[in-house]
Amino acid sequence: VSMEIKKKDARGLVLVLFLGQLLAFSVAAASFASSFLANLGVDAPLTQSFFAYLLLTLVYVPILLHRRQKPRIPWYWYLALAFVDTQGGYLVVKAYQYSSITSVTLLDCWTVVWVILLTWYALGTRYSFWQFLGAGTCVAGLGLVLLSDAKSPDEQDPGQMPLLGDALVIAGTVCFAFSNVGEEYCVKKNDRVELVAMLGLFQLLVSIIQIFIFERKTLEAIAWSPTMISSFAGYAIAIFTFSSITPFVLKMSGSTLFNLSLLTSDMWAVAIRLLFYEHQVTISDRSLH
Repeated sequence: VSMEIKKKDARGLVLVLFLGQLLAFSVAAASFASSFLANLGVDAPLTQSFFAYLLLTLVYVPILLHRRQKPRIPWYWYLALAFVDTQGGYLVVKAYQYSSITSVTLLDCWTVVWVILLTWYALGTRYSFWQFLGAGTCVAGLGLVLLSDAKSPDEQDPGQMPLLGDALVIAGTVCFAFSNVGEEYCVKKNDRVELVAMLGLFQLLVSIIQIFIFERKTLEAIAWSPTMISSFAGYAIAIFTFSSITPFVLKMSGSTLFNLSLLTSDMWAVAIRLLFYEHQVTISDRSLH
């Protein structure tokens, strides 16, 4: 019996690790699409997310309606999570207007630190001294990214503001941390389909309102092209994949391991850049911007 339990645990761990890498690749693909659109001069982060939320709504809401059951969690909790997550996505995508894909994907790792603090305080998760030490080491390493951007030649250019981009990313990671912990709480008391459907629906509504307020003129000025449309589609598919897999990983492992899995998105981002641009990537490389 103990051997069967160990085999089951091992299979579960392998599945979590595999899904974690799918998540990391999805994040890297979305990052590349955002950076590519920024390089084309497109500054419409809410519109990018809109297509992803629309896809989630079209796929998951009909499934939820077909079940004909009332939501197990009050709608206003989903609205709150959707609002926070949408703002996080807006801030991180906006950061590509000022920072390189390398800096954004590295600083996105701040989410791990905030999640550890939130789960420790809100969910009662306990961590050892060494785990806190590891998180502190990560923060020190990410501080080097800020120092690198502060001394970057782009910082002297009024049109390039990498430190502003870095600040936007860090603010976005705070939103993502609240969203991840809230989703973990919901998915452990609920099923995956309801979570994804309700979040996608409310994220769609929030993004529509904010697009009407903030991005209406930007959309009117965009000169649409097949390359631009394919980049929007690529971003939407990447976020759809990410949002569909996220509840599985949160339910099986929790927010902390979920965000630790995303650390390898930096590796996937470098691999994608090498595949498309065939050049060596360094921390100060800003050729995509």
